[in-house]
Amino acid sequence: MSQENVEIVHRAFAAYGRGDIEETLADIDPDGELHSAIIGGAEGNVYRGHDGFRRWHAEAEAAFEELTTELTEFRDLGDRVVGLGHVHARGRESGLELDSVTGWIFTLRDGKVVKAEGFLSVERTLEAAGLSE
Repeated sequence: MSQENVEIVHRAFAAYGRGDIEETLADIDPDGELHSAIIGGAEGNVYRGHDGFRRWHAEAEAAFEELTTELTEFRDLGDRVVGLGHVHARGRESGLELDSVTGWIFTLRDGKVVKAEGFLSVERTLEAAGLSE
């Protein structure tokens, strides 16, 4: 099942990268949670359910003129998948740019993502996943 989980995460992230939030949601549990590092992260916001994911997407679109995340490495941890890569963002109003490594931990159950947690550090991602580099 775990390799299948990597494929589910890869498929959902690819759909999000194409801007297809509805296709992304096909792989997200209706009660899934999103903990983002850059949208609502400082405030500790948790986006719940499909409507929460849509709200997060709308907030990202409003805040950023450009937001791209590319995950280039996936680690299979059974019911969790770690994705590591890079994020680039440019503020819509400020024009400030963010170029950072990024990491995500996706928890899956019954073929759906039930929790997605974003980080702006490989070390913090791996630590949260109980791994070391």
